[in-house]
Amino acid sequence: MRTLLAYSGGLDTSFLVAWLTRERGAEVTTVTVDCGGLSAREKRALAERSARLGAVEHRCVDARSELYQRVLRWLIAAHVKRGDVYTLSVGAERGLQAEVLARIAELEAFDVLAHGCTGAGNDQVRFEAALSTVAPSLEVWAPVRDLAWSREEQCAYLERAGLPLPASGGTYSINAGLWGLTIGGGELLDSRAPLPEEHWQWTKGGGGDAVISLSFEGGVPVAVDGERLDPVALIELLNERGGALGVGRGYHLGDTVLGFKGRIAFEAPAAEVLITAHRELEKLVLTEDQRFWKDHLGEVYGRRLHQGLFHDPFQRDLEAFFGSSQERVTGTVRVRLANGSVLVEGIESPFSLMDASDARYGERAASDAAAGAGAGLARVLSEPARLHRRAGQALTLEGLS
Repeated sequence: MRTLLAYSGGLDTSFLVAWLTRERGAEVTTVTVDCGGLSAREKRALAERSARLGAVEHRCVDARSELYQRVLRWLIAAHVKRGDVYTLSVGAERGLQAEVLARIAELEAFDVLAHGCTGAGNDQVRFEAALSTVAPSLEVWAPVRDLAWSREEQCAYLERAGLPLPASGGTYSINAGLWGLTIGGGELLDSRAPLPEEHWQWTKGGGGDAVISLSFEGGVPVAVDGERLDPVALIELLNERGGALGVGRGYHLGDTVLGFKGRIAFEAPAAEVLITAHRELEKLVLTEDQRFWKDHLGEVYGRRLHQGLFHDPFQRDLEAFFGSSQERVTGTVRVRLANGSVLVEGIESPFSLMDASDARYGERAASDAAAGAGAGLARVLSEPARLHRRAGQALTLEGLS
């Protein structure tokens, strides 16, 4: 049975390599769809561990640029944050990863595509929704979910076989990607305790401060401190620099797709910096209604992506709207990163709506404004309230007569 296994190197997928080869006699090829967050050393370790666990082949497919073009650019444009906190880091990758795996499985006629999702997480919904859309005839296995293997049972199986456990020892589930890193398990299984400092990854020991400038063209981040970079390299640089300053660390307690609550810790330095800077630049160049409706639809877009609807056509409709809104989101933003915080200190743009008027808030009206325009506008805006009050007074007087 030629089996293509989605492989992250975590406990579930490590267990599956061993279990499928030893208990099911499968010929397992592991594939890591690289959406960022992996060093060259970590990639080598994934390949070595896969071989030791019993896989006949391991592949690493670089999907970072495709992830940016098809997902991350819209998360920046839409300012997506689950619960106003979480930048939807790793979950945003799953639909694309499933699609890449399906391409390989169908092109090379694998008998089965397997994944390590559990029955209590969001990823099973994301994988299954994507696979049922892009490859409905492909046979898909999820043994950890379907046979309800616990983490303790998986660890015990690997230890009995003398096989390696993941670096976290199975206590935590750690997922890293271009848009951030998430940590689940351990103290995060309830709402009470923080993650111990030693288990943070990118922001551990972070502190200090720095000022950087970010340049955008048509909503796309194109340069850091004047140095032009492609979006992937730019995001990786901000993850490194921001993480060293403690930026992007947080906790997210939210609603799972399955309807119950879940809690994770996350580290998303680049996402936090880019969304903060992009939002302030938009305030300078977009009208109020453009921003209001875009942010509202951004909440809708993020919620649907979280639910596994990456391939739904309505997502493309929303992306078309976001793309239209970005035409004038061009300029440079000066950002101070200090001990985990992000503060926008200044913005400039050739499309500045402040520069387009000689009005100065709190000081003088625009030179071409009509005299008394402000008072007239106040009366128009307050007319419904004045009529409501007048009608209430008339009713009160009638009742007293």
